[in-house]
Amino acid sequence: MLAKSEAELRALRAIKAAILLAKTAEGGTGDLTEADETKMLQKLAKQRKDSLDIFRQHREDLAKKEEEELEVIERFLPKQMSDSELREALTRIIAETGATSPADMGKVMGAATKQLAGKADGKAISALVKELLSK
Repeated sequence: MLAKSEAELRALRAIKAAILLAKTAEGGTGDLTEADETKMLQKLAKQRKDSLDIFRQHREDLAKKEEEELEVIERFLPKQMSDSELREALTRIIAETGATSPADMGKVMGAATKQLAGKADGKAISALVKELLSK
């Protein structure tokens, strides 16, 4: 607030609101694990990315705000894997699961989402698994 950074303030308020909502949600225990917090931050980032895609078509002013908030939210997320690291990890997971065709994609995705949670985007994992299994 003192720095007069509107983008950071909006993003931090969104994060705080999401945490409070998750803690007081019906059936919630009031405590969040680090995994829950990471999942919540990923959800906020995904919402910003989706909004950004839509706003870029007609409202550049709103797109800029979403982009600024996304940058702040991503600071709190774990470092994402590079394409080469992701390809290497998925190749290892495919070998571990014994998948040989695109029909085994569900088996691979289940293992990959557990092992790579928070480290890579689900869309990127899915696209790369399809590519690797179709070879």
